[in-house]
Amino acid sequence: MTVDRTVDTVDDAFHARLLELAAAARERGEVDGGTAPDPVNTPMVRHWVRAMGDTNPVYLDEEAARGAGHDGLVAPPAMLQVWTMRGYLAPVEHDREDHAERPESAVDDLLAYFATGGYAGVVATNCEQSYDRYLRPGERLRTTTRFGDLTGPKRTALGTGYFLTWHTTWYSGNERVGRMLFRVLKFQPPTREAAKERAAATDPPAASDSAASSGSATVSASASASASSTESAAPAPAAEPGSYPLRPVRNADTHFFWNGALVGELRIQRCADCGRLRHPPGPMCPSCHSTTRDHVVAAGTGKVFSHVVHHHPNVPGRTSPYVVAVVELPEGVRMVGNILGIAPERVHSGMRVRVDFERVDEDLVLPQWRPVDAAGPEGPSASALPTLELPMTRTSIITQALATRDFQDIHHDPDRARAQGAPDIFMNILTTQGLVERCVTDWAGPAARVRSIAIRLGVPNHAGDTFSLGGAVTEREGSRTTVAIRGTNTTGTHVSGTVVVDVPDTAVPAADPAVGTAGEEG
Repeated sequence: MTVDRTVDTVDDAFHARLLELAAAARERGEVDGGTAPDPVNTPMVRHWVRAMGDTNPVYLDEEAARGAGHDGLVAPPAMLQVWTMRGYLAPVEHDREDHAERPESAVDDLLAYFATGGYAGVVATNCEQSYDRYLRPGERLRTTTRFGDLTGPKRTALGTGYFLTWHTTWYSGNERVGRMLFRVLKFQPPTREAAKERAAATDPPAASDSAASSGSATVSASASASASSTESAAPAPAAEPGSYPLRPVRNADTHFFWNGALVGELRIQRCADCGRLRHPPGPMCPSCHSTTRDHVVAAGTGKVFSHVVHHHPNVPGRTSPYVVAVVELPEGVRMVGNILGIAPERVHSGMRVRVDFERVDEDLVLPQWRPVDAAGPEGPSASALPTLELPMTRTSIITQALATRDFQDIHHDPDRARAQGAPDIFMNILTTQGLVERCVTDWAGPAARVRSIAIRLGVPNHAGDTFSLGGAVTEREGSRTTVAIRGTNTTGTHVSGTVVVDVPDTAVPAADPAVGTAGEEG
């Protein structure tokens, strides 16, 4: 069953007030978030690494940390947000002074107002962090936040909602130590009957579709508030929705394909009667003429069947020259896409490639292709990371949420999770980020330095399932290495993204052909 993507009726006054609050948040600019309640400390680090299963010795063994080039113990980079999380506030009376000490955020008014309109549900969808350096025990951080954008209303498989984005910067004293883009979906939890219907749908819960009405809100941060290009680069936020001029046609036949790309899945239409795979998608099977169809998820690998190099005329959104290729998949179909990460003159028929999902904006992700075995500055040899197989239990999910100081009830209370339409409690985004970091540093070794982590969530990781997390090197220039990450469970792709890490030359293991890489199932 396909979820109806039409937007439910939204109260005009509520929508208008949201726009006013978003405009006010934009005008405020940077908001002082105050100082962390506690300094960076080893007990919290120990709790974190045990919850994540992270055995990197630089976090708890001072001798190992110095041997890896640090001045002493350091904290996991992915803990950056943990140090300033608000934590749990018991539901008891507090005097005005206690409330005044609560840290402030640029989006507090927006988050509070959502609840008045019935938008009680919340899931994180994106987290993009960059790290200027590793933190040391004893440092006490402070933050500033800045409103990013608000888009919606949009219909998702979780319910009608709005995507809210903000930016956070962390400082130790006056020194900037890290930055983050964070995006959440605030949605109206469905009724019990609607939740059952949506649970049977094939579309991923957190993926957004194009705005379905001309009244869709788009409020962006001003250009003057954006980071200077001379600063160390954080992963760039998506362009404004609708800004990419060459947008694919969405219809009943292609809807599943583009929703799959949003969560890092390369989907192929399949005839539900005879099983034939076909691409491009169509309404009828060319073999048995059945109109009943479903889809499979491709491994994400292929070979260049043919290609052209486009020089002229200029195409909006693309820089010439660039390669347009027909890629033949091992599943037996062919797809068209651009070849990235290699000089056009080096592309050749038969070249092995792997899918790379290019996020254009909030609503559009394009399946593109990168060479698997390119060498030199255009693309290093691909190396597969060992796959983590992580059973998810209620105990592990709760323990990990506590380690990240995330007390949202949907991560520990099954009844509250079900009230939002979920079958059980599910993993929070900070845990996913910590496990992504672990996956990369397990492979890269203690001497590696994680510089940025950018992830996008797809289907939730629920208790009772198994999380398979792996990746592959996609680029390397000197020690600077980019790793594409993909994590799946039995319902689809939970996380996709990239990690940038500095890896000493001697620390990069050879590729293991027996190990699955990002884009391969399970």
